Amino acid sequence: MSKYIGEIMLFTTAIIWGSGFAFSAISLDYFTPYQILAIRFSVGVLILSIIFYNRLKHIKKSTIKRGFILGFLLYLAFLLQTVGLQYTTPSKNAFITAINVVIVPFIAFFMDKRKVDKFELSGAFLAIIGIGFLSLQLSVADINVGDLLTLGCAFGFAYQIYYTAKYVKDEDPILLTIVQMGAAALFAWLFVLAKGEVDFSLEWKGVLSTLYLGIFSTTLAYCFQTMAQKFTSETKTAIILSTEALWGMVFSVIILSEVLTGRMIIGAALILTAIILAETKPDFFKGKSLEDIKEIK
Repeated sequence: MSKYIGEIMLFTTAIIWGSGFAFSAISLDYFTPYQILAIRFSVGVLILSIIFYNRLKHIKKSTIKRGFILGFLLYLAFLLQTVGLQYTTPSKNAFITAINVVIVPFIAFFMDKRKVDKFELSGAFLAIIGIGFLSLQLSVADINVGDLLTLGCAFGFAYQIYYTAKYVKDEDPILLTIVQMGAAALFAWLFVLAKGEVDFSLEWKGVLSTLYLGIFSTTLAYCFQTMAQKFTSETKTAIILSTEALWGMVFSVIILSEVLTGRMIIGAALILTAIILAETKPDFFKGKSLEDIKEIK
């Protein structure tokens, strides 16, 4: 039963994150990217600190150090994602972000010399082709800067996932999450003050959208992910969470009335196929060499 509870929590997380792309787009009409991140991370760390107050008494120096590293990576990824959303559509922003699950194995290869198998390599190439369908125009001069920023965000999230996997082995996941959120909030407020963006809108639509990001997309979603991974394998976790891109497109159509083009649909399908191929490694090809696969063809 706990296995299914974990999977339900992960699907809930993916749906919440998917909806977050549309609410981020709404929030950008009232706040700057720096203000949005400052609010959402502050809300996240405040709620988590209140709920898990007793655990804070047992926090370690290593947790604070590692949490700050994760917080910096998390803030950087969200900053690139949110700024990128100013120049691209929510659905493209969602799908390009999702390729972080394909990037992670390559980071592990360069950092830990872990082997990258043929499925991960094939998935990476498919993802690149998919991004081309989503983003590239007829000339280099027409490349959307928002898509490039979002691609940088995917790398940021990939590094955050990689280091989280390393650190969580020796740390309390909840405390690590709280420090991570706190560090991200600190970086966010430093940027807000440095840019002098201290005047915040009080328009209810913008406030509610940003609070949604803080309460649901940040606090609830990250808690669900942490708890769910106690019951679900890493591969299945990555597959389920990667569906946030699909939900991002769905909510963009429902909430923002975004019109999808044929290129976007093809690109989205290729990226989702890349993610699934890289993470599931179909049973039909397991244990077969490249020569065996050529013979099958």
